[in-house]
Amino acid sequence: MKTEESTIDKIRTRPRFKMFTHLTKEEYAENLKKYLADHKDEFSGNINKEVATICVETVYDNYWKPRLSLRIEIEDDETVIRGVFGPSSAVWTFFMFLYFFFSIMWMTFFTMYYVENQIKSAEFPWALSASFVMLFCIFLTYAAARFGQYKGKEEMLKLRRFAEESTSQFEKKIS
Repeated sequence: MKTEESTIDKIRTRPRFKMFTHLTKEEYAENLKKYLADHKDEFSGNINKEVATICVETVYDNYWKPRLSLRIEIEDDETVIRGVFGPSSAVWTFFMFLYFFFSIMWMTFFTMYYVENQIKSAEFPWALSASFVMLFCIFLTYAAARFGQYKGKEEMLKLRRFAEESTSQFEKKIS
């Protein structure tokens, strides 16, 4: 098993990694199901031959609780497992909505300021200030996402261990 990870993967909102294995998609999915069944007190999830979603079993369920999405693909006669850490899809959608909303509002306010300057008007003196407020809101959204990653770091490490052990354990049996 070979694992790839770049520096950019460590600073993303949704960190990711890539693993290579000689197992087929079906073998990997079956082995993943077996590993999940053996560790059902620690992990839960859904698995099929294309995608697996795994999360750590905890007594709490906060917005920062990470999930590991594993995509199983074939590249150059080798099975590639792409792992992406992230929150639940509802939380991810909410954060993307916030980024989109604040970005559009920033563009709107900055455009109002720019046009006002070009035509030498004074109708929207607050537009530049509002654009800075939107940039601050974008930063706050990013900070909330990073805080969530920090709070879920231990669980993310468990999920990473799950991905590596579930692959390497069954590769050793085949070799």
